[in-house]
Amino acid sequence: MKPRTIYIDVDDTLVRSVGAKRVPMPGVVAAVRALHAQGALLYLWSSGGADYARQSAAELALSDCFIAFLPKPDSYIDDQSVDEWRYCRHVLPSNAADA
Repeated sequence: MKPRTIYIDVDDTLVRSVGAKRVPMPGVVAAVRALHAQGALLYLWSSGGADYARQSAAELALSDCFIAFLPKPDSYIDDQSVDEWRYCRHVLPSNAADA
């Protein structure tokens, strides 16, 4: 069985900004650690870019859980739309443990 591949967003998913303060989302942080322990391949991405994603992971002591840090894409080229991908599903941060 192949490991699950999961992309996780930074802002308003892993951390929430309240003014200048960044507040970790404890349920998502715990889910990241659990998914990593289960062998999932985790990628952290952000519209703020790869460096911002990497810095956010370091800030939360989660760097070792991710295999790469990526900018969120502006578009993708594929013969199928994302809603047709067989194994892909959208999980809200409040349900991160179900990823």
